[in-house]
Amino acid sequence: MKLTIISTLILIAFSACTHKAGDSDVQKPNIVIIYGDDVGYGDVGAYGSELIPTPNIDKLAGGGLRFTDGHCTASTCTPSRFSLLTGVYGFRHNANVLPPNAPLLIPVDMMTLPKMLKKAGYETGIIGKWHLGIGEKGVFTNWNGDVKPGPIEVGFNSSFLLPSTNDRVPTVYLDGHEVVNLDKKDSLFVGSKKYVRSQKNVTQYPDGKTNSEAMTYYQNSHGHNNSVTNGIGRIGYMAGGKSALWNDETMTDVFVEKTKAYIEKNKENPFFLYYAAQDIHVPRTPHPRFQGITTLGYRGDAMVQFDWAVGEIMKALEENGVAENTIVIFSSDNGPVYDDGYEDGTTFPLSSQEVDRGHDGSGIYRGGKYQIYEGGTRVPFIVSWPGKIKPGVSDALVNQIDLMGSLASYLNVPLNDNEGVDSRNTMDAFLGKRDKGLVSMVEEAGSGRALRRGDWKYIPDLGRSYGSPKMSKQLYNLANDPGEQNNAIEDNPEIAKSMAEELEKILNGESIRLNR
Repeated sequence: MKLTIISTLILIAFSACTHKAGDSDVQKPNIVIIYGDDVGYGDVGAYGSELIPTPNIDKLAGGGLRFTDGHCTASTCTPSRFSLLTGVYGFRHNANVLPPNAPLLIPVDMMTLPKMLKKAGYETGIIGKWHLGIGEKGVFTNWNGDVKPGPIEVGFNSSFLLPSTNDRVPTVYLDGHEVVNLDKKDSLFVGSKKYVRSQKNVTQYPDGKTNSEAMTYYQNSHGHNNSVTNGIGRIGYMAGGKSALWNDETMTDVFVEKTKAYIEKNKENPFFLYYAAQDIHVPRTPHPRFQGITTLGYRGDAMVQFDWAVGEIMKALEENGVAENTIVIFSSDNGPVYDDGYEDGTTFPLSSQEVDRGHDGSGIYRGGKYQIYEGGTRVPFIVSWPGKIKPGVSDALVNQIDLMGSLASYLNVPLNDNEGVDSRNTMDAFLGKRDKGLVSMVEEAGSGRALRRGDWKYIPDLGRSYGSPKMSKQLYNLANDPGEQNNAIEDNPEIAKSMAEELEKILNGESIRLNR
């Protein structure tokens, strides 16, 4: 009898332990975030796209939970990526679209999603686009030595990156702290035109401003005409590093192969993978096997390429026997943009809802990248976990910023009061256990902020931002006006006043997680 009692107590104790962070691997799902770049709500078949075939993303949506009111935090990439990885709104740290030589934006002593998951016993890796800065503030980044601080210093065990974006220099891959295939005899320099031109005995690239003929892939504008590499003009100037130049058309293939290797290497232990795609961000350079596959130019073709990459990632999870124990989260950093500086056959107007050739990347929603309207932040948002999440559709209001707080709660990793201050626990909504999500949240576009509260959306007086006109106060009821066409502020002054006060508190520093 005594032995039976003791055995029972041991079993109970062991069972309790397996629910604590850092214990049995079987109890912790792998986590894969597949992050699109400029992928709008209407760019995916499961969300209504008819002209871009996305069978792999649609399959993921069909086997998981597809959110119809899922958001990134901002209508531009850097602040959205900052919020995803820190659980803090980008505007609290002046996060804006970064230039090529920007220092690391995330403080190295700040709690991040990968740091939190490392506490729970996870291997953490990033593959793809970074665009959160690299190097120390006030110090020229040495691209010929240890290139840091960067992703490794903010919580990732491994990283394979395009350091900024594919339309910015340097056009080289960064593996951990080292530039891939760099010949030290042709040292790499990034900076002002005067600075890079002053470097001797290194490769000098054409300047697209004075030598447009060098832009042979296609012509560029909007400032995408500084250093020309691979026949494509970029933002910013670089010299040297010719042996390290990436091939734009094979970039997705490279990232997919790195992802397959990462999954195979870490299949025996819980892992977190942040796969940050670049595909439909300019310059759009789909591999030749995808070119012409749609009627929408290189943007549509690149979206098909991205869908292929999603399929390859899902296949790798299956082949390594970890698909059933992996949470896959698919989303995007902001809404769509069409003519963004490159003459690539994508001739859609940025500021109009009327688009050519029958495709609108924002779906029924107004606006897109750079804009404060719903099309700027309402993006595809799919969460899949076979056997744990019942397939379906959810109208819950959810946001990427809450992944950190939600996963921390699920894995029993406590967050201090100064960590992830804007990241709330909405795990039940992500898992489909609750059909209600957030009560309210902030939407960001450049220097502008708006507030969502349920079906209501309030936009205060805004100055010009990213080419958008100056705006007066607006209030929309998205339940009956999803396209934000009818300003209801005059008929609902008390709602507008209440929402303005709430937004002001948040902008003045109130912690959403702690005070709501």
